Amino acid sequence: MLELRHRGSCPGPREAVSPPHREGEAAGGDHETESTSDKETDIDDRYGDLDSRTDSDIPEIPPSSDRTPEILKKALSGLSSRWKNWWIRGILTLTMISLFFLIIYMGSFMLMLLVLGIQVKCFHEIITIGYRVYHSYDLPWFRTLSWYFLLCVNYFFYGETVADYFATFVQREEQLQFLIRYHRFISFALYLAGFCMFVLSLVKKHYRLQFYMFAWTHVTLLITVTQSHLVIQNLFEGMIWFLVPISSVICNDITAYLFGFFFGRTPLIKLSPKKTWEGFIGGFFSTVVFGFIAAYVLSKYQYFVCPVEYRSDVNSFVTECEPSELFQLQTYSLPPFLKAVLRQDFANTIPGHGGIMDRFDCQYLMATFVHVYITSFIRGPNPSKVLQQLLVLQPEQQLNIYKTLKTHLIEKGILQPTLKV
Repeated sequence: MLELRHRGSCPGPREAVSPPHREGEAAGGDHETESTSDKETDIDDRYGDLDSRTDSDIPEIPPSSDRTPEILKKALSGLSSRWKNWWIRGILTLTMISLFFLIIYMGSFMLMLLVLGIQVKCFHEIITIGYRVYHSYDLPWFRTLSWYFLLCVNYFFYGETVADYFATFVQREEQLQFLIRYHRFISFALYLAGFCMFVLSLVKKHYRLQFYMFAWTHVTLLITVTQSHLVIQNLFEGMIWFLVPISSVICNDITAYLFGFFFGRTPLIKLSPKKTWEGFIGGFFSTVVFGFIAAYVLSKYQYFVCPVEYRSDVNSFVTECEPSELFQLQTYSLPPFLKAVLRQDFANTIPGHGGIMDRFDCQYLMATFVHVYITSFIRGPNPSKVLQQLLVLQPEQQLNIYKTLKTHLIEKGILQPTLKV
């Protein structure tokens, strides 16, 4: 239970506040004659004093409970806490990796649902930290508005994805055409409604804390929803852009823990006292080697390197293409001084986990980096997306584009001019 601590004689938010007796009024007299201004003063005093609290007055957040399954606790009861944590992390890691492989086998759509589920759980964990403090002040609507904004932002981003990658499907559905055409206006209207609800929830003399929590919600949305959208964008570019970054972070977590567990002696940073330099260095080199191996293996399969596209004729996602040169082995010559040093070619060298957010914070940062890398160095014009946009145009517009394109190809010498009879 969270406990409220008040300074002086300030009554708690849930305590009854009795007005002072006026001169000549009996103790059991009628209190209905109390003026409106007296009531407002009492409310202002209640919340105004709370807003001036110091950090020491804020309720402490209770420590998280141990959620280790009872069957594991009994099986590992004879081990020391160090080795017990080792086995718990190992068993749960193997379980999560197995489930991840299963979801990969089930296809792109299930991976998108996985990303959405992780996003919602991460949002819940971060927003709960703010709620535990905010709820103590007995102020309204914080959690409700937070989840409402989550729905609004997801509606915006997923609507953008549908408009980009499912244009041919949307063209066949009149209801969806309306939603896509006015998607951004609808998204803005939904957000504006949430902002109005926030303004209506403001309590006089207590604005600062409420705006803190409003900003907390938006930063949480930026961390979780925006970067989750980038993960899905990476997935549409090809599964390899989704799997290699994610599996590299997983590899780094596992190997850094292993090296630190067996060889760790030197503390890395005070923020995480259990992390060591040995674990950091071992995890770094292990991840580099794993990245080369994973990229080499996955690049041999169209299923992983081809962009994920929606085919309306089969009503499903497909990954069929001619792999680009990016995913074909290339031979590079090393500078002479490196050849002299190396004498070979590089091509021959090859619960104990915390919360969901603790496991996926690096994944979000990695997704942002991969998206920036793809858009800056990899992505080119997408013929499929251009064709989808052309099919949505009016017949007259399509005809004008056809004539312009035909003229351009004739000028380039790709097409022969038509002889007029």
